[in-house]
Amino acid sequence: MNEILKELENEKYINLETYRKNGKTVHTPVWFVISDDLIQVITREKTGKVKRLKNNPKVKFAKCGFRGELKGDWHSGVSKFFDDDQVQKILKLRKKKYGFFSTFVAALSKSKGDYVGFSITPE
Repeated sequence: MNEILKELENEKYINLETYRKNGKTVHTPVWFVISDDLIQVITREKTGKVKRLKNNPKVKFAKCGFRGELKGDWHSGVSKFFDDDQVQKILKLRKKKYGFFSTFVAALSKSKGDYVGFSITPE
């Protein structure tokens, strides 16, 4: 496991920087798990970050608190969407890491579509 992933291992949130078509940045605190030496994120298909990642897979990320307040340095990475089998695997890992809160958030976010997962490879 590389140093960046070790730094994130016990964190609950990363601040994910994605890019609009006009180049403007958008920062979003997200839950994540580390699996297969990658940062893995589950979200819903109708979220803005999914649209932005489809247009530009480049990201930056940093460990952060619940509201996105930075707790570390920014790192560059590249995102890649993965298949439904991987989504199910990461959902289980997320539930193990975040417990009841993951079930609660899943119920609240249902209106934003099906689950979509992506990995982030640190550069």
